[in-house]
Amino acid sequence: MSPDQLLPQVYDELRKLAAAKMRNEADGHTLDATALVNEAFIRLCGWAEPSVTDRSHFFAVSARLMRNILVDRARAQWQAWLDALTVPAS
Repeated sequence: MSPDQLLPQVYDELRKLAAAKMRNEADGHTLDATALVNEAFIRLCGWAEPSVTDRSHFFAVSARLMRNILVDRARAQWQAWLDALTVPAS
């Protein structure tokens, strides 16, 4: 199934999953549930040969991917904060 055919069938459930993930995030997060779904779907479609076996496996992989996206963003924000604290030696 092509991504164009898949997205309309799974979007609502992915959006609910993303909203649940976002409820655990701190206020003022730069991503919203829609952006998280879009980022996850882009990454899923970028895989050369996804080894998803069924619908529940697809959603489990999607949930893990969304979690990874949120962790990656948190790490990047933390690193940016640390870099801002670093005073260059003169």
